[in-house]
Amino acid sequence: MILSGKEIARHLGKEIVIEPFDSHRLNPNSYNLRLHNELLVYSNELLDMKTPNPVEKLIIPKDGLVLEPHRLYLGRTKEFTKTDRFVPMLEGRSSIGRLGLFIHVTAGFGDVGFAGYWTLEIFCVQPIRIYPDVEICQIYYHDIRGDYDLYQSGKYQNNTGIQPSLLYKDFEK
Repeated sequence: MILSGKEIARHLGKEIVIEPFDSHRLNPNSYNLRLHNELLVYSNELLDMKTPNPVEKLIIPKDGLVLEPHRLYLGRTKEFTKTDRFVPMLEGRSSIGRLGLFIHVTAGFGDVGFAGYWTLEIFCVQPIRIYPDVEICQIYYHDIRGDYDLYQSGKYQNNTGIQPSLLYKDFEK
């Protein structure tokens, strides 16, 4: 079951943390999150799953930044979220998708207990100008049934910025 916007508001400060929170971005069954002004792009054309891949930082100026097709940009939400007792999910806003901008290519499923900023996998089908602070995606919450363990992975928990892939750590085990 997906929580309604009113139910999200009832759990704020308890099982659901969204900081900063603005009631104007609360929807009937989700909450709009904004794009931070930093992006990362991979420096190498060929990426290797078994090694850390170098990245370069881009800053989105107030007058916008044009994204190019066929390039992966990593961004993050401006809001920090934390969730207990619910499964957080992230989706792009329909108005963003209708411009051919995909903000979470494969990893919109969160874990119960996740705390941090959401790293966004941004990809566009044609050049598009983006801006910092735009409401780019929405978070919503599913109820969870049965006993569960809280997410405690050291890879992405309690992050403070954009997280490039840390898949290489799985090969070190």
